[in-house]
Amino acid sequence: MTGKSTPKYAARFGRLPAVFELLLAHPDGVPLATLAEEVGVPAEELREDLLAFYTADPLENDRMLGLWRPPVLEFLGPDGDADIEPGEAEVIRAVNDRPTEELGVEYVDASELALVHTAAVALHDVEPDEDLAAAIDVLTETMVGATGGQPERPAWNEPLRPLQEAQRHRRAVRIVYSRTWQHGVSTRVIHPYRLVQTRRGWEVDAGPPDSAGRLRTFLLSGIRDVESLEQTFELPDGLAAMLDAQRATSPVRMVLPHGSRWAADMYAETVTVLRADEDDVEVELGLLPPLADRVGMLLLAAGAGAFVLDPPDLANAGAVLAEELLVHHAIRS
Repeated sequence: MTGKSTPKYAARFGRLPAVFELLLAHPDGVPLATLAEEVGVPAEELREDLLAFYTADPLENDRMLGLWRPPVLEFLGPDGDADIEPGEAEVIRAVNDRPTEELGVEYVDASELALVHTAAVALHDVEPDEDLAAAIDVLTETMVGATGGQPERPAWNEPLRPLQEAQRHRRAVRIVYSRTWQHGVSTRVIHPYRLVQTRRGWEVDAGPPDSAGRLRTFLLSGIRDVESLEQTFELPDGLAAMLDAQRATSPVRMVLPHGSRWAADMYAETVTVLRADEDDVEVELGLLPPLADRVGMLLLAAGAGAFVLDPPDLANAGAVLAEELLVHHAIRS
């Protein structure tokens, strides 16, 4: 990704295959200093990565099933002496001709880790906790290589506190909102009935109800400004049914490449795996309205290889949305 730094853990994990290739080309081993110079990292940092890989144990379930990991690396002294502590070794040798398979590939990718981090920070917003703060520090260090002390509330969650207060005291609020499914910014007065934490972050289901008794949902990430008002509101009759209707989902069956499953988790309320093979996965998603727009965004995010199986009238939702976006940005440019 141009202009964006690679997460620290991904960069360190990603260089191990290159290290193993160098080791395979030299059956007698390679000095650690030479390896480090070849991949462009400090020798001690590379030692840490190799030791972390070398000492990683199989999962408890794997051990119970009798599975084990074959030897992959050997840590030697300067004269080829194997009777040395790995932390003091000066030469590394591969003892397995397929070491890259032992990387496991079942690591948490950057998008999943970011979702975990976002959810953890959002939870800390509502229920501050020292243990959770420590866990967030670990996640932050894993992603970017530094901790930030007590987690700060992300900019997209800044409206959370005033909306919580307004909900508690039944006060109306004025928001400036960047609309999600339409273009432009609007200013409106809302009654915050319920705050919901989803995979996309915090959302507020709000009134007043329209003439058909329908509510509106606003993503906190789209709220540019929020102002608490003196005006109060009363909860409407039948609010529970209105809130249930607001979160009612429709089933959509899709096929996604494995690398795009994060898009389903982002845009769907529920994800049920129906079939999976080495190339892709078939899922049934529970999606909120507006259905066509949400499916379109999911298809664009998932990229090539993603398509709708049912309902068939949503098969072109991605192309339709892409055309709308192109027209909109062409007009503005």
